[in-house]
Amino acid sequence: MGKLSFVSYVWKCVLGMEIFYVACRIYPYFLSEESKALHNKLWEVALPGFSMYSIGGLFLGAVYMGVMAVIVGVYMVWMHNSSIRK
Repeated sequence: MGKLSFVSYVWKCVLGMEIFYVACRIYPYFLSEESKALHNKLWEVALPGFSMYSIGGLFLGAVYMGVMAVIVGVYMVWMHNSSIRK
């Protein structure tokens, strides 16, 4: 098994996380009002400054998810590449 490419792997992580984020933004429309309120509140607690009901919140959440995906992607590539035996 060869080394992973930082750029390719990290961009795929970001793309996957942004798709997940869009799904999480759509999901509450299929819930009851009580469940929707809980879902929205959990997002607001987990991400400081985030709001489910504003355009700024939409973009802030996307930025948060992208940054987290970059961090995880870089860490995963580093772990994989550093564990390859030569």
